[in-house]
Amino acid sequence: MPFAADRLQRLPIVAALLLLAACATSSSPQPESMRDPQVDFGAFRTYGWQPAPQVDGKDAPVALLDQNIRAAIATELNKRGYVEAANDPDLQIAYETASADKIENNPVRVGVGVGSWGGSMGGSIGVGTPSISNYREGTLVVHAIERTRNAEVWQGRISGKLSKGSIEAAAVQRAVALAMRDFPARTAPAPQTP
Repeated sequence: MPFAADRLQRLPIVAALLLLAACATSSSPQPESMRDPQVDFGAFRTYGWQPAPQVDGKDAPVALLDQNIRAAIATELNKRGYVEAANDPDLQIAYETASADKIENNPVRVGVGVGSWGGSMGGSIGVGTPSISNYREGTLVVHAIERTRNAEVWQGRISGKLSKGSIEAAAVQRAVALAMRDFPARTAPAPQTP
């Protein structure tokens, strides 16, 4: 199936900023990935970039965030033996961010206890009240598109509960590393370009 850059959702800048705050939380979200099983990743050596959604260079925080996400993706690709190429790369890399409101439901909890003290027996029942809370969930999706066929060959996704936090490069690196955990490594490292 052909992949077009314009299919990427154009999302509010806030979603991208919130996503990175989520990845800085203590809970470990579980990544998901999809790979075209018929594609030999050993045949790919180089990668390049598709334009990032909503990054025009006029908004410094968004441009910095884009730069941090790209640097983190490049680090993960380089670890796996791929080299960045400005012209005619084997793979084109794109990413997108999203956020959505979610509802968390905590049902009624009932606890029963039995015990003794001295010569007396006793028991108790405790009931917790149900609660519903709203939260935001952030998602980062990384796409790898085979340039010659314009077909997506790999996709990695990470979602997590958003909380207040930072958008520092370290938080971005953690989120990208989780999203790309299953990205195929080359069988032999690619030679480094000067």
